[in-house]
Amino acid sequence: MSFQGIKEAYNRIGNIINKTPVMTSRTLNSLMIAEIYFKCENFQRVGAFKFRGAYNTLSLLCKEERKQGVITHSSGNHAQAVALAASILGIQATIIMPKGAPINKINATKGYGAKIVFCDNNLKSRTKTTEELIEKNNLILIHPFDNYNIINGAGTAVYELINEIGNFDIIIAPLGGGGLLSGTAIATKELCPDAQVIGVEPSIADDALKSLKAGYIIPSTYPDTIADGLRTSISEKTFNFIRKYVDQIVTVSEIKIVEAMRFLWERMKIIVEPSGAVPLAAVLSKKVSVENKKIGLILSGGNIDLEPFFQILEKNVV
Repeated sequence: MSFQGIKEAYNRIGNIINKTPVMTSRTLNSLMIAEIYFKCENFQRVGAFKFRGAYNTLSLLCKEERKQGVITHSSGNHAQAVALAASILGIQATIIMPKGAPINKINATKGYGAKIVFCDNNLKSRTKTTEELIEKNNLILIHPFDNYNIINGAGTAVYELINEIGNFDIIIAPLGGGGLLSGTAIATKELCPDAQVIGVEPSIADDALKSLKAGYIIPSTYPDTIADGLRTSISEKTFNFIRKYVDQIVTVSEIKIVEAMRFLWERMKIIVEPSGAVPLAAVLSKKVSVENKKIGLILSGGNIDLEPFFQILEKNVV
């Protein structure tokens, strides 16, 4: 796990992934007196950065491992990413999903051809169900973030961003399991050594911040945050990378996450899910000082259930 690993991952997956756009908002720049760039991973395949790490990891499996089939546990975006990557590479994928996972993410995962097994909405149940199926069917685990190849793939998002835009003063990324933030931090510190790397998590899902303060991992209790992709706990691998490379972790309230989503939808006309909006929430709520600085924000995904919205519209159609 190194910057070289991120470069190699990018060379490996570059012709398969989408090179996602970088967007700006004159309104936001004026409001914050800053130069802010959004790396729009909501336009990545499967609608999230997760495809980068999933394809990188599965493409490195040998012939015999591919025959065995793969398994992972995820509330949605990693599930879709593994399902699509497996489909492209001709590998059978089994996905353990919590019963409370968003229906749009469940349907998309099925649509990519994966087998879904449901579990209870907690880490213990996810882990137990996964381990039982690995034992029974000899499957290869593709962990959502506790995997160096996954982290290397995730790091290619900011690698693209910095190569396109140049140096930054601050890079901000969401923090759930820590894979994206770890890869982001490693790439940033190599390409922009003086830049600060900041992770953002929901105030009611602040297990990473608590863990850093305590000096050991305090597990998440699967909190009921709107940012469903950030409910999981960090791992030993990501905890160590975050301690080494990340300058600060901040938290944001649920209402600030919604306000950030609203800004992105209304002003920039892009659909970003709650987990992807937390970096902007940190900026808008002034948890990060950005004035007169050049800022990069990773919008990690755009997979949100739009069914309730369209149901409201359909009710008003005569």
